[in-house]
Amino acid sequence: MQKASANRVIPPHQVSHHLDRLARPYLGWLYLFAILPMIVMVFLMFVDSEGVKIETFEPAITNFTILTEKSTVIAFWNSIKYSVLTTVICIFFGMLIAYSLYKSKIKNKYLILLLLILPMWTNFVLRVNALASAFKPNNVLSTLLGFKFANIIGTDLAIILGMVFTYLPFMVLPIYTSLEKIEPLLHEAALDLGLTDTKKFWKVVVPLAAKGILSGSIMILLPCLSGFALPKILGDGNVLLIGNIIEQLFMNMNYNQGSVVAVVILVIILGLIIIITKVDKEGETLI
Repeated sequence: MQKASANRVIPPHQVSHHLDRLARPYLGWLYLFAILPMIVMVFLMFVDSEGVKIETFEPAITNFTILTEKSTVIAFWNSIKYSVLTTVICIFFGMLIAYSLYKSKIKNKYLILLLLILPMWTNFVLRVNALASAFKPNNVLSTLLGFKFANIIGTDLAIILGMVFTYLPFMVLPIYTSLEKIEPLLHEAALDLGLTDTKKFWKVVVPLAAKGILSGSIMILLPCLSGFALPKILGDGNVLLIGNIIEQLFMNMNYNQGSVVAVVILVIILGLIIIITKVDKEGETLI
């Protein structure tokens, strides 16, 4: 009887109930630090107040005028421009790196991927400041190589390079995961049907890696749209992104208009997340 009870199969609904209990603490933190602030921001959108003093709350819809101000429109345009350009560059280099690694005969390919994502384990602000030092004329590289580099801090080039260097691993990993799932016999079948290596790449490999490309694109678009530390450090105040607008509004205690802009960005991000869940329902290509 004891042996039979030990080998008893636990019904799926009991396993699911046990996992639900384990997830309750996480859900509590999620509601407290994610859902609750979102509700507060939505409320602050429709009131006018001094800071967050409840006694000063008055109903108002004038906060939405921040969306039509010139600085906000420019920041939105810059955010979209840099995000799209960074994503396109990351798709090119991400596909190049992932496909080269996929076709290589290296035994431990995951060690190479580990080396690729290793810098991501360090503090984000430290990495951006390191890039800022490298982009200045007098840096370690100029000392070692014996000549000065041009100062690109505060330019579009600095922002784009910083975003590509920072977020490229988010493109390489999902693309490589998609490539690893391709049946090897498909390559042989494509060549047997008369396709050249170039045509095989565009007609077989790229379509099968499309899910990873889309997942990586969305994972790069999200931080590029909402980030403020990278453009603030590398842009040196000359380049304004929407994240910088939100930071300035909240630093100036203009929580009402800051909430308007933040909620708009949240809606965009949630829309992108819905797209990725529709395309990749199993989450196979997510990091």
